[in-house]
Parts: sequence; C-alpha cells; structure tokens
Amino acid sequence: MNRKVNAKQTMPYIVLFVVVALVLFAFTFGNTKYNTLTYNELLGELSKGNVTEITTTEHSGNGIYYITGKLEGYKKNEYFKTNAPLSETVQETLQTQQTNHEFKWTVGTNPENSTFMVILINFVPIIIIVGATIFLFARLSGSNKNSMDFGRSRAKLSEDGGRVRFKDVAGLEEEKQEVAELIDFLKNPKKFQKLGARIPKGVLLVGPPGTGKTLLAKAVAGEANVPFYFISGSDFVELFVGVGASRVRDMFKQAKHNAPCLIFIDEIDAVGRQRGTGLGGGHDEREQTLNQLLTEMDGFGANEGIIIIAATNRPDVLDPALLRPGRFDRQVTVSLPDQKERHAILQVHAKDKTFAPSVNLENISRRTPGFSGADLENLLNEAALLAVRRNKNAIGMTEIDEATDRVLMGPAKTSRKITEKEKRLVSVHEAGHAVVGLKLEDANDVHKITIIPRGMAGGYTMMLPKEDKMMVTTRNELEAQITGLLGGRVAEETFLGEITTGASDDFKKATKIARAMVTEYGMSDLGTVQLEERSEGVFLGRDYNKSKNFSDAVALEIDKEVRKIIDECYKKTTKILKENKKLVMLISDTLMERETITKEEIEELVSTGKLASKDESEVLKELKDQAKEIGIKGYTKMSREELEDAIKNANSEE
Repeated sequence: MNRKVNAKQTMPYIVLFVVVALVLFAFTFGNTKYNTLTYNELLGELSKGNVTEITTTEHSGNGIYYITGKLEGYKKNEYFKTNAPLSETVQETLQTQQTNHEFKWTVGTNPENSTFMVILINFVPIIIIVGATIFLFARLSGSNKNSMDFGRSRAKLSEDGGRVRFKDVAGLEEEKQEVAELIDFLKNPKKFQKLGARIPKGVLLVGPPGTGKTLLAKAVAGEANVPFYFISGSDFVELFVGVGASRVRDMFKQAKHNAPCLIFIDEIDAVGRQRGTGLGGGHDEREQTLNQLLTEMDGFGANEGIIIIAATNRPDVLDPALLRPGRFDRQVTVSLPDQKERHAILQVHAKDKTFAPSVNLENISRRTPGFSGADLENLLNEAALLAVRRNKNAIGMTEIDEATDRVLMGPAKTSRKITEKEKRLVSVHEAGHAVVGLKLEDANDVHKITIIPRGMAGGYTMMLPKEDKMMVTTRNELEAQITGLLGGRVAEETFLGEITTGASDDFKKATKIARAMVTEYGMSDLGTVQLEERSEGVFLGRDYNKSKNFSDAVALEIDKEVRKIIDECYKKTTKILKENKKLVMLISDTLMERETITKEEIEELVSTGKLASKDESEVLKELKDQAKEIGIKGYTKMSREELEDAIKNANSEE
C-alpha cells in the first residue's frame, strides 16, 4: 500500500543522520595527530630516507605548498605538516629525493579550483541556517494555529450522510415517520409554510440503550440531501471555562453557512443536565455551554433552516429550558421492539450469516422479549462465534440457545465441580420457581430450567411473558412475580428443611417490586398516594437534599405494607408448593439427571408425570451428533462415557 511521505515525520530522521555523521567524522578525524616541521627539517628527514609518504597541495592564493606526510616510526593516525615556498626549486628537490629514497608522493588538488568545495564552504552553511529558521517558524506558527483552533467546533460534516437508510432500520415505523417529516420539510418547505406550519427546531430521541436512536439519526443523515453535522455532547466540555460555549457558537456559525442543514448531538445529557445541581455547586463550563446552546436554539438570533436532532437515554436529567417549545419541540420515544419488530431486526442482522434449516427467526423473536436491537445483534453474533469454534458450516439452534443463555447469564461453567448435596439444593430451588410459574395463572411461562452454573448463579429458570406488554402491569401480575421469586426459598425450606444464600437476589427483586407497589403504584392500604419518586441517583446533591414526601410515622406504615405483601405472597407460595410436592420432586429429580429441561420436556412432565425414556442407541446417537457438531476427532469409536467426558471438556474450553 502506497503512503505519502510526510516531511514532519522524516525530519527527525534526517537530523539524526546528520548528527551521527558529524559524530563519526569527528571521531575519525578528530583523533589524527599532526607534528609541525620546518621546511629545513623536512629536507633533513628526506636526505636521511625517513619519509615514507608525502602529499603536496598547491595553494596559489597564498604562494605556498601545503605539505603533509608520514615518517618512519609514525603511528596510524600520526602525520607531519609543513609549508614551503611555491617555486620550481621545491619541486626539483622533492623529485630528486624521491629518486634517491623512493617514497610515495601524491599531488593534491587546489581547493580554490574545486567548484564543489567552494559551494560546500560558502553556501551550504547559509542554506542550513535559513532552512532551520524556516522550520522553527513553521512549527511556531503551527502551534499558534492549534491554540487558535481550541475553540473551534468538533462537529464533523457529512455531505452524503453515510450509507445507512431507512430501509436498513428495522421496525420503528412511527419513529421513522416523525423524523421523515423533517427531511420532507428541508426538501419542500413551501408545502408546510402554505398552511402556516412551523417545523420543530429540535427533535429529542429518547429511549433505553441499544434501541436504535443513533442508528435512526444516521438514517436521517442518509435520507437527507442536505449537509449533516454530527457531534457528541462530551465534545463540547473542556477543562477551560468558555471553550464549550465557543464551540457551540462556531458550530452554529458553520451550520448557517450551509443552511438548510441538520445537526445531530449524541448523548446530549453530557452537556444538557440541569443547571445548579450537584453537591457543592454547579459546573461552570458545562452550564455556560448549555446556556449558549439554549441561546442559539431559540434566542434573539435567528437560525433558520437548522434542525437539531439529539439522543439520550436519560431525559429525566435534562434541563427544563432545553425541553420547552421553541427548542426541543418534539420528543420521539424509541422503545424496546415488540415481537414483530424483533423479527424484522433479526432478519436485518441475519443477512450476512449462514443458518441451518432448523433455525426459525420468528421463533427466536418470540423467545426474546425485552431484548433491544443491540441485544439481538449480539445474540446472532455470539451464535456465529460458537459455530466457528465448533467448526460448523452453519449456525444451528444449539448455538442460538447457547448464545441466548450467554447474553442473559454469561458462559456456562461446566468445569466447576459441584457436590451432590449442592446439586440437590439447586435443583429443588429451581423446581420451586418453576412450579409456581406453572400453577399461577398470572405468572410468566416457564421456558427453560437448568442447574448448570452461569455467571454468579448456580442455576436459573427462564420465565418469559406470555405476550408482549408495553404499557401497564396489573396487581395480580406483580404479586405473581413476587410469588415466583419466593418459590426457590420456600422449596428449600419445605422439602429440604434448610435455607441457603441462593435466594438473596430473589429477595432483592421481590422487595423492590413490593415497595414500588406501596410507594409508587398505590396498591396498598395506604391509598392512592405517591410517596416516593423513582430516582436513579444522577446527582449526589439532588438526592442528598431531597425532601421526604412522608413523615416517620408513614415510613413505618410503608415498611409494614411491604412486609404484608411479601408475607402474603410467601404464604401463597408455600401453599402452591405443598399441594404440588410430587411435581417439585419430579422436576428436581429430572434436573439431577439431565441438568437442563426445555419447555417441551416440562410440558411432558406436567401432563404425563415422566419423560419418555431413551434407549442406549438413541442416547449414543445424540452424543455422537453433538460431538460431530463440536468437532471432536475420533468420536465414532468412543463409548458413551468417553463421549460425555469429551463433550464436557470441549464445552468447558469454550
């Protein structure tokens, strides 16, 4: 690949070469020793035959000969030097002595007659000095230029908006319609002005992480035939106060020259947080930047033809002045996708992947409620990585299932040694969760139970909603969630006579739901009063100075109501499990044997009370199929025990 040579990059090497050359020159010639002789002394040495070599250089300007040479007994770097009158007598004398004593005689070139030496001595030093001066001034001017650019906008201009189009964004039909209106206005403003419509100056994209806010903005850039500036909120904030405000001014100044145009600010909460918040005061640089942004969007100056699109997943921390009409007039909520949208997203990310015939993307979309677009892309990527590790030519359902577990809980820890007692505890615990989910009408569907450790969990029960729900949850459904969470602890206590630490996370989730029912949703005897407001702890100062919405007496009543909900659900859980003891132990025994049970196998256990037994040949065939998928060599000659060990070792290495 050809690369252009940068003078600034090569200059240090040139300087280094010159320095090394000078050092070598000084080392080579700096150690040479010259002994000064008079002309008469030289004649005496010549007559004695002590001269071994001699060099004469004629210098007509001074009327002398420069004579150098070596005598007998001189060292390698030792020479003599002398001067003689420029006359024929000297030449005749030297010729006579050379005939008598046969020494080496060299006639040097007169430096005055060498054009190269004249240029080297007279002009090269001047060129070096002038070049060094120009280089230094260029560096200084470059530094000043960078310092002057410190307040320049970091927004990047895209003329074509990139390659993303609306067709590349699966789902989000209503959201695309909202932002497409902006593009339509920029292309044909008269259609809107005819009816007196004013297009929004700013559109705020709000939603959880990974739902496609930035992707939607890229699609707007791709569809628009106008200049598109994009920048992150953190690019405005700097160490020095006033720099961010300067960058905002410069960004809008550039945008005015290219109007009509779009500006996209990603993660606007980095600069748009509420002013005056935070323990110990505000943040002057960020607040000045926000003030300048507010002024540019809807101040005394007019910025016609400039539309701002911003994205954030924390709209609750934004300054109210930023959200008022005239600034961000419109908020577009980008929610988690439903089943239909998940199917469309999976189809987009599956374009460049090879799947086995058994893979059904629609079934996968039904099994992944609550997954964002980024989660689904990660799911298929993890499945592809697993298929590559196993040397498979296509992605199968085995890889999809494993990838789903990896995304939710982390990789399986098959190499961890588990005692039989611990295995029984985990199996009973998970069976308790599953049976409550199976027997409660308002509970989620049980899709999978496993006692293989993943992440921090010794096992888990995958329970998914019966259908996608976007808006509300009933009280019965919340109580069913609490009851299901308590199933593990109740099963341990009821059937094993002891309790473990495995239910700590279940208690945390159950208590959070119960407290929200009391303080936020008005689902208790305290009435329909919101006593607490959901807070994410954005600013320490905000939470530290937050006043209570209730007295200490009411706080005691809140604790009593929370405990009352938990206790009632605990009693309900105990009743369900005692009535279905056989099913709990049946699921536990099956988990001890197979470690993982799928939804179909769970339904078979519930309906028939057992799983269809597999003969040895069928089990051996399944093991060989797994070994073939994983890529185990020599699997055809292995016994059942050898195959099980090889498969377990291969999974642990992954």
